[in-house]
Amino acid sequence: MKQAITLLVLFFSALLHAQTAISGSVTDAKGHPAIAANVYIEGTYDGATTDENGNFTFTTDATGTQVLVITFLGFDDFKQTITIENYKPQAYKLRESVNTLDTVVISAGTFSAGDNTKVTALKPLDIVTTAGSAGNIIAALQTLPGTQTVGESGRLFVRGGESDETQTFVDGIRVAQPYGATANNLPTRGRFSPFLFKGMTFSTGGYSAEFGEALSSVLLLNTIEEPDQNRTDVSVMTVGGGLGHTKKWERSSVSLNLSYINLAPYQWVVPQNVKWIKPYESTSGETVYRYKTQNGMLKFYAAFDRADFSLDQNDVNYTAPIRTAITNNNLYVNTSYKAQFGTQWTLQSGVGYGYSNNNIRLNADKVINTENSAHLKVKLTKGFSRRVKLSVGADHFVTDFTENYNQPAVTDFTSGYNNSITAAYAETDVIFSKSFALKAGARATYSSVIGQFVAEPRAALAYKAGKTGQFSLAYGDFHQTPRQDYLKYHTDFNYERTSHYIFNYMYNNEGKTFRAEAYYKDYHSFVKYNTPTAQYNSLYNNNGYGFAKGIDLFYRDSKTIKNLDYWISYSYIDSKRDYKNYSASVTPSFIAKHNFSIVTKYWISDLRSQLGVTHSYNSGRPYDDPNQAVFMNGHTKSYNNLSVSWAYLLSQQKILYFSASNVLGSDNVFGYTYANSPDANGVYARQAITQPASRFFFVGFFWTISSNKKTNQLENL
Repeated sequence: MKQAITLLVLFFSALLHAQTAISGSVTDAKGHPAIAANVYIEGTYDGATTDENGNFTFTTDATGTQVLVITFLGFDDFKQTITIENYKPQAYKLRESVNTLDTVVISAGTFSAGDNTKVTALKPLDIVTTAGSAGNIIAALQTLPGTQTVGESGRLFVRGGESDETQTFVDGIRVAQPYGATANNLPTRGRFSPFLFKGMTFSTGGYSAEFGEALSSVLLLNTIEEPDQNRTDVSVMTVGGGLGHTKKWERSSVSLNLSYINLAPYQWVVPQNVKWIKPYESTSGETVYRYKTQNGMLKFYAAFDRADFSLDQNDVNYTAPIRTAITNNNLYVNTSYKAQFGTQWTLQSGVGYGYSNNNIRLNADKVINTENSAHLKVKLTKGFSRRVKLSVGADHFVTDFTENYNQPAVTDFTSGYNNSITAAYAETDVIFSKSFALKAGARATYSSVIGQFVAEPRAALAYKAGKTGQFSLAYGDFHQTPRQDYLKYHTDFNYERTSHYIFNYMYNNEGKTFRAEAYYKDYHSFVKYNTPTAQYNSLYNNNGYGFAKGIDLFYRDSKTIKNLDYWISYSYIDSKRDYKNYSASVTPSFIAKHNFSIVTKYWISDLRSQLGVTHSYNSGRPYDDPNQAVFMNGHTKSYNNLSVSWAYLLSQQKILYFSASNVLGSDNVFGYTYANSPDANGVYARQAITQPASRFFFVGFFWTISSNKKTNQLENL
């Protein structure tokens, strides 16, 4: 009998123990009830779902120390260690998950285009589908706010900065020579074909501590990670031809593009404003090899090109034209590796090498220069949670430049320099909530040619106001070693430096994007010299200074009108500099105060055609007229360029493409050069800097041969 009573007592004790109640309430960060949240004891089936008031209750037979788990869609999982026997009802507050598409992103100073970008102003293929760009990445970027159209250069000028104040990177590795060969006052092109790149990030200021040696901007180009199929692309154009092929295996792939350009046939048909002796001719190629490791990606990228041309250029100081001939050989290679390991660790490393050789003839004079450059990089990123990420890294840059100038029977002069730059940086990203984020870091740099260490703090904040809008702030200090034109003659310099202050608002919703950004840049320690151009016998100092301030506006809409995609850009800039051989602080000759562009793309289904129209406008640019008493007091007339393009789908994989730039034939003038001495009447003669041709026409046939027999290059034109 006693044994039965004992068993009965044990049974009721176990029953009472199995009925231990766990209860409480769950709310979001604003105190609203979390309805249908899951609450349970980890490792058991004991749990419940919250009711309409956010309350829950359930019983468990677990004992001792356990882990209570709460999960709710759109919020971070919550875990808390409890002791079952001592548990008291509690109120739990959840934090919104930051691993969602509507989480705030820091956008100050940055335009992104990429497959994995949360908020894009441009789509990846917009880089090359813009009428008038003719497949040139730089020309397409010039339709974005913050850029200047400097028609006699063709390079990227950003927010009051010269082209050498922008650095270009491929897969995170710097490209020392990003532009093709050209002569004085003739526009050049970017070296890179758009077909091998999946997207880009174009920063107009306030960029990450990961990047340095750029006062104004960085352009990041990212090659395609993994192609979707085998394909061959053939192009026949009025200016040359191209062949591309991609081969894909289980864990690796290779892409190869070859191109041949010869402007002789085109210039024989279309009149030019330049007297070409040997029109521009180039042979180039690019390749990307990719190998997918167990936890990362190894890439090898290589690009080469050889170009040569000759022409007669008029000079207001000489009665006879100057015969200019240039042969350029360029090679760029890089290897990059990115992998994940351990617990939220990411390694990114790489090495790049660039070689450029120019053989230049100016009548009988010869100039031969050679640049060898290298970049070594390593970056480690540790994610401590979805909300906190820390990055640390280091860079080492090496540049070796030599130049020989030979004037027969007069002089033979050699100049050049060697420079190595070592930098280290650390940066943290903190997402406090879906509405508030911070990026803060610093970069330390040492340049052997300068012989100084500098520190550069960087910070950016972003706040999400509602579901579609957000505000961003950014600040950063930036330093840059003086340009090659100075260092080859003189090396006793300080860094040129600037500070960026940026305020940004961005709206993004259902195919519509609006950006408004105000900025201020404060420049110090610009290089100055006392001769008409930088020369071996110039007196140099770092006493220059300047500023740039303005507002950039951007609007894009791809939804309101069916089949129509367009964007509008406007920039206002006020900038002054006292640098080079300037006698006062004035607006530089490459800056137009007002810059406007509109880009449209319309798909006409019945005609199987895509029609593109781009119009660019810039107000007049300043120039110095020695016939006036005030320095840099002249202004050119405004710049106008209306370009059109038409792509016709002959069949699913064959396209006929036509484009025309400056179809209205606007006589754009970019400035003037003046005689060194006045004439008998005391007047300095001048010569206009104009376009190489009134218009540029392009016709091409593009054929894609792919595994699925559907892919074409329509989106790449």
